[in-house]
Amino acid sequence: MTVARLVATVTAPLNPASADPPQVLHWPGRRLLVQRGDTELAVRDLGAEKPEGRLPAPWPRRYGSVAVSPTGDVAVFAGVHALRAVDSTGAVRWEIRHGCWSAAVCTEAHASFSEYADDYYHGHADSGSAAFSSDGKLLWAHIRNYAGGDVKEEWLILDPADGTLLARAETMTVGSGSVHFPHPNSAYMGLTVGEGEEDSPVLWGHWDGTKLTVQRFVEEVFLAVSPSGEHFLTTDPGQWALYLHRAEDGVELRRLNAEEAVPPPSSEDDDRICWDYEAAFPYDDTAVVGTEYDAEVPRHWLVDPHTMALRSRIAYPFPVSGSPRSAGQGAWYTVSKDRTALHLWQLADED
Repeated sequence: MTVARLVATVTAPLNPASADPPQVLHWPGRRLLVQRGDTELAVRDLGAEKPEGRLPAPWPRRYGSVAVSPTGDVAVFAGVHALRAVDSTGAVRWEIRHGCWSAAVCTEAHASFSEYADDYYHGHADSGSAAFSSDGKLLWAHIRNYAGGDVKEEWLILDPADGTLLARAETMTVGSGSVHFPHPNSAYMGLTVGEGEEDSPVLWGHWDGTKLTVQRFVEEVFLAVSPSGEHFLTTDPGQWALYLHRAEDGVELRRLNAEEAVPPPSSEDDDRICWDYEAAFPYDDTAVVGTEYDAEVPRHWLVDPHTMALRSRIAYPFPVSGSPRSAGQGAWYTVSKDRTALHLWQLADED
């Protein structure tokens, strides 16, 4: 067993009955606690004595996802029909309309949320996502567009100041949802697109200022990027193995099979051992990966990426729930079972 040390417990700013669980967004040198409610977005800088920010949400949380700038003063809401950038005063900086994420055929260019607020299909639509680069100077966004009579999904790079399009590429996906993973080098970005139980490609994007290059890894799920940016970690939709990739060119270096590495749990509730869909990469020589995320007592493990070997199980000073999640260099976090707080952790021998 390796002991985890509690760094901090942070109370969730919004009521969990009307808000998503709190999460940590991180970039080099900065961590933000972010929680999305139906009417507002709460943002708190975890490394500075600054007042908590509240940004008004243009539509309820079930209508999409949100990205927050590293400075915490701009949020980009990725909705069913549009990307909308809102600043800390509540003013709309810019908006880009796009094709509908609803499963129903919708060819209208809706000008406002009120036009489809009561529609069942819009309320149960799929979703894209967006994320700011590590330096905050780029916004990457996964959207759905119309090209003639066909629906096509695209990966865009935008100037977050005014929404100017800098680059675009077709993703060749039919996604139900997606998640971005910023890289310490702002020229890179990872994207997982969920396409159902069996399909979930990872896209690894690189923009040199002129050309957007996208690598595609079929049937993989992005987990985390190492602090140096040298490597990134994925699993597969079946959660059988962990895959270590070299970030520079995407080459798979090593893998670790769950059933070969992880001892069986004391209770045989599951028919097999599988990795969680979320993980952390807090140190270049250590990843934190979970199994049995929905169990009463999930197990978290230290993995050595240099050998892709299981190092030890993590021991916490009190029971935790869910998966370990990335909180940037030197830390990971867990969310309390009642979603009212999150806990930041590091290895006990770290300062």
